Amino acid sequence: MSLTYFGTDGVRGVYGQAPLTLDFAYALGKAAVAVLGDHLLCGRDTRISGPALEAAFGAGVKAAGGTFGRLGIIPTPAVALLARELGADAGVVISASHNPAEYNGIKFFDAHGYKLSEETLQTLEGALASELGTAAMADLGALEAQGRAVQAETNSDAVTLYIKHCRAGMPDLSGLHIALDCANGAAALTSPPALEQLGAKVTAINTHISGEDINLGAGSTHMEGLQELVRRGDFDLGIAHDGDADRVLFCDSQGQLVDGDQVLAICGKYLKEQDQLEGNGLVGTVMSNLGLERFCEREKIAFLRTPVGDSNVLDALRKQGYVLGGEQSGHTIFYGSAPGHNSTGDGLLTTLQLLRVMLASGSSLAELAAQMPRYPQALVNVKVEDKTKSAQTLKASVRAAEAALAEAGGGRVLVRPSGTEPLLRIMVEAESQDLAGQTAQGLASLLL
Repeated sequence: MSLTYFGTDGVRGVYGQAPLTLDFAYALGKAAVAVLGDHLLCGRDTRISGPALEAAFGAGVKAAGGTFGRLGIIPTPAVALLARELGADAGVVISASHNPAEYNGIKFFDAHGYKLSEETLQTLEGALASELGTAAMADLGALEAQGRAVQAETNSDAVTLYIKHCRAGMPDLSGLHIALDCANGAAALTSPPALEQLGAKVTAINTHISGEDINLGAGSTHMEGLQELVRRGDFDLGIAHDGDADRVLFCDSQGQLVDGDQVLAICGKYLKEQDQLEGNGLVGTVMSNLGLERFCEREKIAFLRTPVGDSNVLDALRKQGYVLGGEQSGHTIFYGSAPGHNSTGDGLLTTLQLLRVMLASGSSLAELAAQMPRYPQALVNVKVEDKTKSAQTLKASVRAAEAALAEAGGGRVLVRPSGTEPLLRIMVEAESQDLAGQTAQGLASLLL
């Protein structure tokens, strides 16, 4: 049975358009109490629609007899941590992550800081369907006004607890000069003070919390500004979060991108050398660069691919008994309850773990990143009417393309349907960018 409202990362959409209305948030608040428990904690990113959605959801929680703790503006991973540490029945995040400001969303963590299982989401949708027919709010305008009044509200105790958790056991960062892009999002309240408290010199950009420019030409989905800042300045590295700070990407002192795959390689090798890589394995996704797989073979580290989505990565970590996994896009999970770990992707913790390796090794980020060869990638999106049928049509051609890539020195072809659009995504990795591009375009042409 498929889910109606919940996608891979909660409910998401343009604020004010179905389903993401205040009436919907109110009904979802009531349903959450019925399914998840009476005590809920809620955090949000900086987008301007967040306070009104928070107020509507909270009103639903209270109408159902629950209690609603507001954490204010705070990173998504902090909600997972605090739900667990403060004994809540669930954590709620109002955020659309890396999406533009007009979008928003509502997602959940359970009492242990894990994203909800599909079975629980099915139950939650059933309760929501019952509420949607009956739960109407009396004064939506008042909620909008209430939201505007608390737009920049923060909970200093919650922020302090999260930073304290992230800092635990981390090294002195004195002497490092860091460029930091906060994407005009929640990281603006946590990453600069955390790094400075550990001794780093921090030059932070995109730290607005106005709510109207979150992710706008900034953060981990728009690295260009940070890379240019690093190239012009005297920095050891650059760090870029997304709007809710569960992702992080980096650039070295010359402004060259260091992605999530390279972070897994760098930190995985270090943890193995310290006898801390439990299970001697890493988890990536089907989109992870072939270079990471080759790196793991060389270092004698097991490597497991999952479907795209950090929830799939986490599920594999838990089943395999591993402690490190993530996505090329910057969702990196240091799994567990030990210092420096969490139950979800955490941009600040990942940053501190990477800095630990830099300092312990005495190597620059460029030197560490160079340990993993990166195969050039080409991605072509093809609009199709039937994604399943189109993928089946390409099967024989994909096998032939992979055989040709193997003869040319190695490579990989991945064909997968988009989860949200009528598109088939064709990704090719090869020894050269030209070969990758030609192969991808050749396969795409068979569908045109």
